[in-house]
Amino acid sequence: MARGFESKSVESQQSEASFGRTRRPRETAEDVERRQKRESLEMSRARVSRELAGAKTAVHRSALENALRFLDDELKKA
Repeated sequence: MARGFESKSVESQQSEASFGRTRRPRETAEDVERRQKRESLEMSRARVSRELAGAKTAVHRSALENALRFLDDELKKA
């Protein structure tokens, strides 16, 4: 008995899906931690940049500029 077109399509989709999963290497715990740290630094940098755009006082602006420099340095290390 011959299989129908639909079952062949499902089978090929399943084999393609499993092939895609096996090709991706697993992230190590260090890789995950490094990626999460970088994402956190990038989000902090975006927040500080937004605050800097709206800063009214020189003292606040200076503190935000220092924070931005620190975050840029940390991003270079990450």
